[in-house]
Amino acid sequence: MKVQINTDKNIEGSARLESYFSAEVEKSLERFEDKITRVEVHFGDENGEKFSLNDKRCAIEVRPVKLQPITVTEHSDTIEKAFSGALAKAKKSLTTTFEKIKEH
Repeated sequence: MKVQINTDKNIEGSARLESYFSAEVEKSLERFEDKITRVEVHFGDENGEKFSLNDKRCAIEVRPVKLQPITVTEHSDTIEKAFSGALAKAKKSLTTTFEKIKEH
C-alpha cells in the first residue's frame, strides 16, 4: 500500500507532516493493506489567508484492488481534525465495501 500526501498552496507540506500522516494512514488501514494499492491524502485550506470556521479540508482517496476508488472528504478548523474525520470515514467505507463483497 503506497501512501501519497498532497497539500495545496495554502498549507505548508513538510517531511515531518508527511511522515506523521503516512504512518497514521498505514496504522489505521493496516488490516486492509493487502486489498489496497494506494491511498492519496489531499489537504487544502479553502479560504487561504482569511479565517473562517471549518475551512480546512482533507480528502482521502483509497484505491482498492480491482474496485473503483473510494473518496471521502472532511472539513474542520484544523487539518488534524479534518484528517482524523476523513480517515474514520474511509475506514468505515472500506469495512462496508469489503463486507458486502464477502457476502456474495
